[in-house]
Amino acid sequence: MHALIDTVPDAMVVIDGEGSIRSFSKGAEEMFGYGEADVQGENVSLLMPSPDRENHDRYIRRYLTTNEPHIIGIGRVTTARHRNGNTFPIKLSIGEIETAEGQGFVGYIRDLTESHATERELHTLQSELAHVSRISSMGSLATSLAHELNQPLTAVANYANAARDLLDEPGEENMALIREALEQCAAEALRAGQIVHRLRDFIKRGETERQIVSLRRIIQEAAALALMNGDGKGVDFETRLDASLDKVLVDPVQLQQVVLNLLRNALEAMLESPHRQLRVITTATEKAFVEVTVADSGPGLDSKIADHLFHPFKSTKSDGMGLGLSICHSIVQSHGGKIWVEPSDLGGTAFHFTVPLAETGNGDD
Repeated sequence: MHALIDTVPDAMVVIDGEGSIRSFSKGAEEMFGYGEADVQGENVSLLMPSPDRENHDRYIRRYLTTNEPHIIGIGRVTTARHRNGNTFPIKLSIGEIETAEGQGFVGYIRDLTESHATERELHTLQSELAHVSRISSMGSLATSLAHELNQPLTAVANYANAARDLLDEPGEENMALIREALEQCAAEALRAGQIVHRLRDFIKRGETERQIVSLRRIIQEAAALALMNGDGKGVDFETRLDASLDKVLVDPVQLQQVVLNLLRNALEAMLESPHRQLRVITTATEKAFVEVTVADSGPGLDSKIADHLFHPFKSTKSDGMGLGLSICHSIVQSHGGKIWVEPSDLGGTAFHFTVPLAETGNGDD
């Protein structure tokens, strides 16, 4: 049996009904950095980051009591914890087995960090996220603005040039023409502003396909995407997710775009930090909303930048276009929530946003 387990290319871990590790394949040894002798009889939660590490035994008891599978036979993308403390994205599948000692479980674990299978596992999700980003930013913004603003801006330039030429002969008749040209110039400028406002309102009111989904799962999958390609190496990543606030009424692709953007921004902000700590927390807020906080231990934000951080084309990155946080702002607002930034308890920056809970959400909004 063990010889067969060791031929499995991915990690394979067998546990008993109490969560204790009974078998640990060669693939698991390479993936997690433990030898089988190191983990034999240990609780499998040592392979998990918080909060799964603290809650795993409760998950098993709930399944054994209710026989309702939340992950068994389903599989999901989540995160795991290496012996050195680093977290990394995985595809986890769990099956149930009967042994001479009683009921047990077998977990098949695929490391998505540098695997070619990553593109196949997450291709659809990444394509949807990229599509949301393109439509929300460059598609609507550049094309619509370039087309609709061309006429009023051309008119402004023409009227201004005409007024300048008339000033060469500032007679009474020409002064009347100059005044008329400037009035037309102001009117065309106002028209350009109305076009921008109309486009902004259109984007903000864009329809969303809301569903009742698990906030925990959205955060876990976004974390797996953010930690791909070794971006989470050396990062102390932790989630504190309130189980009573799990069901939300949102467009899952758009919400995942928000979480993913905030996580990637936090990872980039901490590149030069000696201690890299990243935390995601969910807490209750008023009016049946849940508040999500993404906090890091980076250098923090200048207060002057923070005031304009969610405006388009305002970026803290030298090569950034400043659209990522603007998109997050639009998505959160379209769900009736709000987004803001504060100093983090970890020493860096904390982004907060709210989305509606499913229990009292209105699907017609």
